[in-house]
Amino acid sequence: METEMKRVSIDVFPTRPETLSVAPMMDWTDRHCRYFHRLLAPRALLYTEMVTTGAVIHGDRERLLGFDPAEHPVALQLGGSDPEELAQAARIGAGFGYDEINLNVGCPSDRVQKGRFGACLMKEPGLVRDCLAAMRDSVEVPVTVKTRIGVDELDSEAFLREFVDTVVESGIDTVIVHARKAWLSGLSPKENREIPPLFHDRVHALKARHPERTIVVNGGITDIDAALGHLEHVDGVMLGRAAYQNPWILAELSRELGWPAAESREAVVEAMVDYARRHIDAGGRLNHVARHMLGLFHGQPGARHWRRHLSQNMHLDGAEPELLLEAMGPPADRGRAAAV
Repeated sequence: METEMKRVSIDVFPTRPETLSVAPMMDWTDRHCRYFHRLLAPRALLYTEMVTTGAVIHGDRERLLGFDPAEHPVALQLGGSDPEELAQAARIGAGFGYDEINLNVGCPSDRVQKGRFGACLMKEPGLVRDCLAAMRDSVEVPVTVKTRIGVDELDSEAFLREFVDTVVESGIDTVIVHARKAWLSGLSPKENREIPPLFHDRVHALKARHPERTIVVNGGITDIDAALGHLEHVDGVMLGRAAYQNPWILAELSRELGWPAAESREAVVEAMVDYARRHIDAGGRLNHVARHMLGLFHGQPGARHWRRHLSQNMHLDGAEPELLLEAMGPPADRGRAAAV
């Protein structure tokens, strides 16, 4: 069965970037993480951390929005609820060269709720529609939305259908759905990613209801077979924590899709040495880059040494990029640790 699924994936699954994407994750998917993930999966769609409209409009734009051209295709995720501010922030993001502008309607944190955006916006589908329409009218690049299947007591299949029916009136073509509902009180953001049950079938049903739209499923997708299985029902899979904690899954899944993929973990490390050197020469520190790489050898011989050596040394003053090579162990061990 596994072999048959792999053969079908290569022959049938499309090559659009949204077929495989990495979720926007606060404190994780910064520009260094995205560069690393791009080496693993050259065609996958990558997302920034959520950036609020206020930060985009009034903050240090180069620090918040700057990215390496190698990251393309890359999408900017915005947080906000004012249509005019979102339109302005979308224009700024498009001006920086982002390939897509995404609206966050899924984050349940208290800070986000106080700003009246994120998952609480699911209770105002008309406002979400208006925000997306304003963004879409202001830029030439695609505008998309990332949402949950429900929020608080609004968690029925009918609610999700009606919510999506309303927001696509904005004219957007792509809806990304985290297949868990969000509790706005009583659960931490971390618990909101783990405790509410998953209902992937509801996302599959959205695709059947909106065959003309691009529907992407997110949430609880941790292995290759699960990802390929979802792609039999929807247009794309978005990986979150699995891609961060076991990043090699991006290369493996890219290969199953018939896409280009990193040849070996060792080759990725060598490329990241050069990248880290450029970052340090520009005034950065090694840990800014290396912290995203701790899971690269997950499940492989030498993984414990890799994580321990980096964790103990990457924060030290004067830490150099060659530490990444040292963490792989002697050359004789690297071949075993880096094997595909």
